[in-house]
Amino acid sequence: MNLSDRQIVGYHVGQHKTAELVMSALSQIKLPLSKLDLFHSDRGKEFDNRLLADCFKTFNITHSLSKKGCPYDNAVAEATFKTIKTEFVKGQRFNSTAELQRAFSAYAYWYNHKRLHSSLGYLPPVEFKKHLPLNFFV
Repeated sequence: MNLSDRQIVGYHVGQHKTAELVMSALSQIKLPLSKLDLFHSDRGKEFDNRLLADCFKTFNITHSLSKKGCPYDNAVAEATFKTIKTEFVKGQRFNSTAELQRAFSAYAYWYNHKRLHSSLGYLPPVEFKKHLPLNFFV
């Protein structure tokens, strides 16, 4: 997620949370990874591992990890996951990972282009981004 405009910029779904899944999500970011300065996450094994550490070192990205047991360090992501669970996951059943990926792709598009965010002045993220300075990416 881009903190400046709350867009979901990279995602991938799978059976388990793994470093490879995170790498797949990173590969979806339209901005070259060399343009990222900071990647903030919690301390889950899927984020705190050698594969990602090597990737971040290669692209000179600072990896910021939230403090142990402190979800407030990652409040925006935690709130976003709660929203996704409430709006997208709750009550849904998917017959395959491919079906889940297709459904989440549609949800992410809606989330970025249509969903109004109170923290963005009740604009969707894509619309809010138009009001930011060029190349502003947090």
